[in-house]
Amino acid sequence: MSDASRYWTENIRLVIGCLIVWFIVSYGAGILFVHQLNTIRIGGYQLGFWFAQQGSIYTFVALIFFYASRMNTLDHKYNLQED
Repeated sequence: MSDASRYWTENIRLVIGCLIVWFIVSYGAGILFVHQLNTIRIGGYQLGFWFAQQGSIYTFVALIFFYASRMNTLDHKYNLQED
């Protein structure tokens, strides 16, 4: 397998992992498990409500920084970094 194939395989694996986390947080925590999560309170707010309103956004922003960091590492690994 060529370096380009390994690079894109690792890139796609990273993207799929981020999308799975995105789906679990936004759809799972905000919609599917909202009633179970609402039994937990953080700062006076129910956790399910918090995830639906703010937690998902914070997770998405964290995923952006995580993806950028991991892609930077991947670019260095395959010597594709920008100068």
